[in-house]
Order: sequence, then C-alpha cells, then structure tokens
Amino acid sequence: MTNDQLKMSLRIYGNRQIKTLPGQDTRPTSARVREAVFNIWQGEIAGCRWLDLCTGSGSMGAEALCRGASLVVGIEMSSRACAIIQENWQQVQNPNQEFQVLRGDVLQRLKNLSGKQFDRIYFDPPYASGLYQPVLEAIADYELLDSSGEIAAEHSPQNWTSPIIPDWEICREKVYGKTALTFYRILQ
Repeated sequence: MTNDQLKMSLRIYGNRQIKTLPGQDTRPTSARVREAVFNIWQGEIAGCRWLDLCTGSGSMGAEALCRGASLVVGIEMSSRACAIIQENWQQVQNPNQEFQVLRGDVLQRLKNLSGKQFDRIYFDPPYASGLYQPVLEAIADYELLDSSGEIAAEHSPQNWTSPIIPDWEICREKVYGKTALTFYRILQ
C-alpha cells in the first residue's frame, strides 16, 4: 500500500479538500467544532498570527489560512503528519501568507517560539496526554499570546478540570457532543 492509499481527506472552508492520516492518532477536529471556532472568532482571523499546537492533520491551520491568517505555525510530533500538514498548507496558502511546520515535542518547540506572539492559538492534544497545564503555562511564561489574543483548548467534556493560569481568564466554554472547548485570554 502506498502513502497515497493510506491518506484520507476532509473538506475545509471554501469546499477545499485536504489530506489526513487514517485512524485516530491525528484525530482531525470535527467539521462542527471547526465551524464553531471560526464562527466564534469571526472577524479576527484575517491578518492574524495563528499557532496550532498538536496540529494533527493541519485542518485548523489550513482553515485559518483559507480565512486570511497572515502567519500559521504548527507544532506536531508525528513526522508523517508533518509531511501531510506541509502539503495541505502549501495547497491553500496565498502568496502573501507564511506558514511553518515544526516537528517535535510541543513543550520543547514552544521554547523556540519565545519572543513571538500569536493572536489566536488552537491547542488540541490527545485528551489524556496530561499536556494541558504545562503547555498553557509555557505559553504564558514565553508570552506567546498577544495581549488581545485568545486560546482555544479542545478537550473531552468528561473529567475536565480547567487549568488555572495566573493573569488569564476563561472567557467562554462550549460543548459540542464529545468535544469541548475552553477559551482563555489575558486579564485586561
């Protein structure tokens, strides 16, 4: 079986098709949740700097590019997924947009981004990974979130305790079936 036979696809904004890996290792964010996030952040995506953590198939970053983000940075552990993300983002990118796919451990890679800021951060780790608190703390420590930016953390609605980050607040929480989102921003 070739790599192309292993790839599946899904549709994003503008009825564009992108590739995904089969199985749940890089579980794509459902169309319903993607649509909800972009509806919530409507009017905030064009020209924004987008950080996609635990990028998976890259569907959220691809959607951000399709909606006019000026910069999209993704961090993903899987080298197979990184190759697909690179391909997907090249397919939807406009000449005036930039993107970067970083392979490796999310906590280690966040250190490399120190000094940069993002307007929107989407964080979708494996739900039972234990990454929520340390990654959100690292984002705060490295000051990666712009003062007017927001983070959306995707998680299971069961057994969820929202991480508490000093000087941040939860600005909204949403549940979409088996997926929940908690949105954070810096206290003003």
